[in-house]
Amino acid sequence: MDLPSIRSAYKRYARTYDALFGPIFSGGRRMAVRLANTEPNQRILEVGVGTGLSLPDYREDARVVGIDISPDMLKIARERARDLPQVEALLEMDAEQLAFPDNSFDSVVAMYVASVVPHPERLLEEMQRVCVPGGDVLVINHFASSHPVIRRMERTLRPLSKVLGFRTDMELDALPRLPGLDRLDVLNANLFGYWKLVHYRNGEAVAEQTVGEEALAG
Repeated sequence: MDLPSIRSAYKRYARTYDALFGPIFSGGRRMAVRLANTEPNQRILEVGVGTGLSLPDYREDARVVGIDISPDMLKIARERARDLPQVEALLEMDAEQLAFPDNSFDSVVAMYVASVVPHPERLLEEMQRVCVPGGDVLVINHFASSHPVIRRMERTLRPLSKVLGFRTDMELDALPRLPGLDRLDVLNANLFGYWKLVHYRNGEAVAEQTVGEEALAG
């Protein structure tokens, strides 16, 4: 996948995306929002906000920023967000080069994005970078099936990735184990557990507290 191919694919999807994918992905979206938005007045980044289907699910006291590479998808998201007080900004931006300072958000969420971006490892690195220590990083995506028949079908479809707008056979291991980013859980999301929610905690706050306690003990 490359950025021109992604923009082209989601230009085609923009007007039909909600009908095609809205109902299928709704359970996973709600699960991600529930885990990301647990406290009042949280600042939340949604990476790959698309048409903004998840935006109404955030608490009204949240401050949500959404980014997406597709201007066509963002246009629909902005229409949807017009009367939503929790939406602070919707910006066109590359998920692998987030234009935010370190530690900007209490939670960072990427829904159905990891198999779209060219480099999933950079996506996760950037999500960790802009998340506060102790904050939550959440990734929902389809990952390659362990079932041999489905796995073979996923690999057969891989040459069509640029047309489809996502890779069909992305492995969970494509999301690297990053220092300081603790993988808490991998949960089934949506129909048949075909999609997974990977829940991380940016563990730097815990590490800093431990160092401080050791210094006091010494």
